[in-house]
Amino acid sequence: MTLGLETLDYFIFLVYFIIVSSYGYWIYKNKGKQSADSKDFFLAEGSLTWWAIGASIIASNISAEQFIGMSGQAFQLGIAISVYELLGGVSLLIVAVYFLPMYLNNKIFTMPQFLAKRYDGRLSTIMAVFWLFLYIFVNLTSIIYLGGLSLEKMTGFSFMTCAIFLTTFAVIITLGGMKVIGYTDVIQVVCLIFGGLATTYLALELLSNKVGTGSGVFEGINLIAQKAEGHLHMIFKPNQYQVHDGKGGFIDAYRQVPGIMMFIIGGQWVNNLNYFGCNQYITQRALGADISTARNGVLFAAFMKMLMPFIVVLPGLAAYVIFQENADASIVNGITQNGIVKPDNAYPVLLNLLPVGLKGLAFAALTAAIVASLAGKANSISTIYVLDIHKKFFNKNLSEKQTVWTGRVVIIIAFIIALIVSPLLANFGQAFEYIQVYTGYVSPGILSIFVLGFFWKKATANGALTAAVLSIVLSAIIERLYPEFPFMNRMGVVFWICSLAHIVVSLISGKGKIQENAFEVKKEWFKVETPFAIGALVVLAIFTIIYTIFW
Repeated sequence: MTLGLETLDYFIFLVYFIIVSSYGYWIYKNKGKQSADSKDFFLAEGSLTWWAIGASIIASNISAEQFIGMSGQAFQLGIAISVYELLGGVSLLIVAVYFLPMYLNNKIFTMPQFLAKRYDGRLSTIMAVFWLFLYIFVNLTSIIYLGGLSLEKMTGFSFMTCAIFLTTFAVIITLGGMKVIGYTDVIQVVCLIFGGLATTYLALELLSNKVGTGSGVFEGINLIAQKAEGHLHMIFKPNQYQVHDGKGGFIDAYRQVPGIMMFIIGGQWVNNLNYFGCNQYITQRALGADISTARNGVLFAAFMKMLMPFIVVLPGLAAYVIFQENADASIVNGITQNGIVKPDNAYPVLLNLLPVGLKGLAFAALTAAIVASLAGKANSISTIYVLDIHKKFFNKNLSEKQTVWTGRVVIIIAFIIALIVSPLLANFGQAFEYIQVYTGYVSPGILSIFVLGFFWKKATANGALTAAVLSIVLSAIIERLYPEFPFMNRMGVVFWICSLAHIVVSLISGKGKIQENAFEVKKEWFKVETPFAIGALVVLAIFTIIYTIFW
């Protein structure tokens, strides 16, 4: 397998780089407020359209962890991993209908601000610090690691060179603020979708050529159906399939995606609703808009989520069949490192087999996904630190200019830390699983805090703090004592226990009374416009059809 890009590939990438950078600079100079306005920097208040909001949500969500990590788990598990994307689309609808009105009507701009307003400053500060650690050491770090890994395999440059390039590019975009991020994300999403679909098309063509008769994409799809039947089920049973664990051994596929139980117990719902509803770098896109614009943007994102399995799952399946059939030595050797099967290598290896020109397009698409996601997460890190920690404890009287300047310094520091830590992730077997498992320690408690805080007026700060602590402690205990228990089911069990504890402690500490800082809830807030309702039904229909066909 030949490493490196040709001149045409670099030219295509350079065109992409110039377009994104020039458009970002134009947005910075010509759209929105010209002053150093903190709300404009952190929220792009009132200046993002519905399509910019939707594109920016997807750009922040879809990154190397999907292209590389999820394609790797498609190689490992099959289409069942699509549940993260498909249920993510459904979860976005729930967030649009029920979560957004609560944020917007209560003028919530950051997640710690919600905790301070609904509960108390103690919980707000604890969770603000925690979110900063999570976003830097799990999210930013994993994206830089996976991005650097994929670019290393595509270009032949060292991992650290690729990681520094991605980080620098992301810093350039991020320092312009949410306004620049939001609108450049539109270009990034176009690049990642069309480049991703082109990669999928060529991966299926390659499969047809290597394993079949070379008759094209549809033969590639048929070959997956014939030779990877075990990879075409959305629902697993215990001990049904043993799959590569990325560490030289095998693992029960059910432990990764535990069948119908992840819906019944609720672990997959907890994962998605927390990610899309209680996550600063996702909700932040919509918090500066009116409710109609915000909802339409989230609906647009839900539609794009339904498209993602075609972009990130099919290439992993194609690589799996070629690997299993031992049909191409470069793919087999590229996926195997020191005799260990590394699922995360599947997508980068495929990219290296693309023809000149299209490899450059795929390079641009992957870079777009990585940089957009890094920019969104870094902006959220900056937002939380400046608004919820720095202005609260260090300097309450920051001017608008000082606030924006501090935010930019935080962005640079966060990127430097994540860049230094990122190589350590090479010690983990499967990066997408790493992200899900460790985020899953806190997701149950956080979702409990937000849902009860929104809709139960007797919820107290002591109850919320109990849920937050119990989530981490219980998750660690269950993983330690029952290592075979699927982490997704663990999240569901922990969520219900945390919610029960939250309720009991709240009733005791609050003496069963409605709290003074409880949010007002009005039924009319949750009414949706007809076009949104129709779009939501279409998303639900797509979800139902896919699960019916591939159950």
